[in-house]
Amino acid sequence: MSESFHWTRRGALGLLLAGLGQAALAEAPPNSFPPRRRGDGGRERTPPPGDASGLIAKADLGGTVSYLVVDTATGMVLEGGGTETALPPASTAKAATAFYALERLGPDFRFVTKVLATGPLANGIVQGDLVLLGGGDPTLQTDQLGDLVARLGTLGLRGVTGRFLFDDSTLPRLERIDGGQPDQVGYNPALSGLNLNFNRVYFEWKREGDGYRVTMDGRGERFMPQVSLARMQVAQREAPLFTYDRSGAVEDWTVASAALGKGGSRWLPVRQPGLYAAEVFRELAAAQGIRLPAPEAGLAPADGKELDRVESEALPELLRDMLRFSTNLTAEVVGLRASGAAGLAGSAQAMNDWLKMYAGVDLALVDHSGLGGASRVTVGAMVALMQKARGADGAAKLLPGILRDFGMRDAKGKAIKGHPVRVPSKTGTLNFVSGLVGYVEPPSGRVLSFAIYAADTERRDALALEDREAPPGGAAWVKRARLLEARLVERWVGVYG
Repeated sequence: MSESFHWTRRGALGLLLAGLGQAALAEAPPNSFPPRRRGDGGRERTPPPGDASGLIAKADLGGTVSYLVVDTATGMVLEGGGTETALPPASTAKAATAFYALERLGPDFRFVTKVLATGPLANGIVQGDLVLLGGGDPTLQTDQLGDLVARLGTLGLRGVTGRFLFDDSTLPRLERIDGGQPDQVGYNPALSGLNLNFNRVYFEWKREGDGYRVTMDGRGERFMPQVSLARMQVAQREAPLFTYDRSGAVEDWTVASAALGKGGSRWLPVRQPGLYAAEVFRELAAAQGIRLPAPEAGLAPADGKELDRVESEALPELLRDMLRFSTNLTAEVVGLRASGAAGLAGSAQAMNDWLKMYAGVDLALVDHSGLGGASRVTVGAMVALMQKARGADGAAKLLPGILRDFGMRDAKGKAIKGHPVRVPSKTGTLNFVSGLVGYVEPPSGRVLSFAIYAADTERRDALALEDREAPPGGAAWVKRARLLEARLVERWVGVYG
């Protein structure tokens, strides 16, 4: 998904946590064309019973639908409609980002987070500064920092004579990916060269007497460091659900008491990710008996001595998780690292230009995750990308193997276990936008490349900001979108597979 993130939900905070980004399906364009075969002079043929246009009309969801399916080996167009219409790709854009990152960074690339010392370690004390240097790792977690600190403890580290610095300058510092999202949604995080816990803080509340006990921490599975960077107050009101203020040094939140029930939790974004990671590191260090002063932003010296490091997984595995869980932060970070651009818009344009030049694919993306609703692609461009990856000589050939199997679906839209047909693909949802791109791999061996997009952009654009986390009717749109996609794939397996 594009408008998606991972959280924990409890109690009666359902309205706060329901906004996974809703999808819309749409009816067929009035001028969609019947499919044509190559080699028959462009003669139109009659689609078989239960054709795609009939399935789309039956869905009756309004807006626009485009679809295209081709024989991957020959490029023969088997079926298509609305192919000239450019629509928001949502998180299917991450497939393009993965293609780009694999080729630009290579399959052996890893993000590295380092701890440096500017002076020697004498009697447990660094004679100088200690520096937490971020390499941009979008998957860095608190438990990894906790283990890093423990290893520093085994070196005998107990303190510093100078400063504790954090350097997050490897990547641009951005407070959010997309400016059109509610403050509280974790799928729209900040990013920098130093990221932690997908740049989210854990907010937990529990009823106590007439009020609530609330905590904000940077927890992992084994460590639970408290943070002071963000704080929460419960306000006696029904709406708005959250308010956010960063006019001072602390990120101040309030939450409506009417939404809290007896207790619960959720992840909230932080907008100063480098400071957040450094604060968590300092708390973990204190638990190991390592005393550090308050963190300060600074640049790592070129001659700093490396004491230890944390490495991410190799790029293909990192991208596999990005595609499976649709993590926007990972997409933006790998795209920015691959382009070397100083900002998100410039980085997206650099990727667009590169894909057009080296892969012959024409995309108009405004970011690397698909979260920005202004991005536009055609089904033809995305199918061409899928074909290009299948026949690539370079690292992009790994893309089909790291896509998640969408699977064949039953009448309720649930994946059928053990089905012989595989559908490695990437889904995408924004509010009233849905997409699916990938391959159909039947036992016959005839691989199909396809793309499906549906969007009601007018309805999406009309949403008030406060409705964008969980828009009215959004869940029904998601369900109908996914069912239509499943029925189209089912049709193509039956007719062309």
